Amino acid sequence: MSAADSLHELRDALRVFAAEREWDRFHTPKNLAMALAGEAGEVIEHFQWLSPEESAALQPEQRAEVALELADVLLYLVRLADVLDIDLADAARRKIDVNAARYPGDKSRGRSDKYDRL
Repeated sequence: MSAADSLHELRDALRVFAAEREWDRFHTPKNLAMALAGEAGEVIEHFQWLSPEESAALQPEQRAEVALELADVLLYLVRLADVLDIDLADAARRKIDVNAARYPGDKSRGRSDKYDRL
């Protein structure tokens, strides 16, 4: 199954989930964007005071908690894209192309500078 197919499968499952609960009226772009930001904040909380080394070596329990928070972020993102009629896989491919043009390998290799400072 392709990544696009997986995203479509998630989208469809979320449509059913929301419809069964009559949540469509709450799933406005504003509300979904705010929920997405809140869930991203919950991901950040897990790393907030860790060193770079600690953040890369989470204990299994921490890793499981982060996995669920990342799932929340993904699900809200997929739902927001659906409500806005945006094909996430297509948008991601287009963004990769934009970034490839902004960050050519010969100028950006090994550097973290923003594209306008390369």
